[in-house]
Amino acid sequence: MTFWRSIRLAVAVAWTCGCLGLAGAEHLPAAPRTRPNIILILTDDQGYGDLSCHGNPVLKTPNLDRLHAEGRRLVNFQVSPTCSPTRAALMTGRHEFKSGVTHTIFERERLSLKATTLAQVLKSAGYATGIFGKWHLGDEPDRWPDKRGFDEMFIHGAGGIGQTYAGSCGDAPNNTYFDPVILHNGTFEKTKGYCTDVFFAQAIKWMAARKGRRPFFAYITPNAPHAPLDCPEQYERLYAGKVSPMTAKFFGMIAN
Repeated sequence: MTFWRSIRLAVAVAWTCGCLGLAGAEHLPAAPRTRPNIILILTDDQGYGDLSCHGNPVLKTPNLDRLHAEGRRLVNFQVSPTCSPTRAALMTGRHEFKSGVTHTIFERERLSLKATTLAQVLKSAGYATGIFGKWHLGDEPDRWPDKRGFDEMFIHGAGGIGQTYAGSCGDAPNNTYFDPVILHNGTFEKTKGYCTDVFFAQAIKWMAARKGRRPFFAYITPNAPHAPLDCPEQYERLYAGKVSPMTAKFFGMIAN
């Protein structure tokens, strides 16, 4: 399996449904003899109907449609209705309450330090591990992803870029979706561009640097299309006049 083919296949979902026990999948193959590169992409607040391959008559998502066609498709799944609980279950393979996550704010989003994460399991198996985007399982340094099994950490804070709540859950002050300040391996960095593009560019750079070396696990978690709704103007224009102005922004965030 080539490096770029492994990206197109997005085999992470196969690992998730096979090992975490959270979902069933169609045509699950036998375990591969080699260790594939694993890429898990998790968008935020995107519903089942927000894909053209799922029948949306307005939204165009050719790249996501290709992942749908070539990747692993889940047909039996259970999720939580909010961010942190779902991410806790995904990272641990356990019900979120067992890992101490019961909400998205007020320090109830913090993953128990006793929990074992998917990244820790893969790291122990010889994988390089990286997260790019949204973590939302604790903003204190001892709960950062780099303490939970990730070698590479490139994230925003809280539940969304620019969000701040009472307690310890917060992002960089006055952060926005364009040119966001990102926490990169313990240091805050000012970036250039739209947040989704920033996260994917960093992830692709990191993956390319590992081509031909040990296998990697890339957890790419853009905060789009989570509110506040904002996107590059050229993507919003694709839907202007076809849907409401706010829906045009929402669709633009997905299309981007």
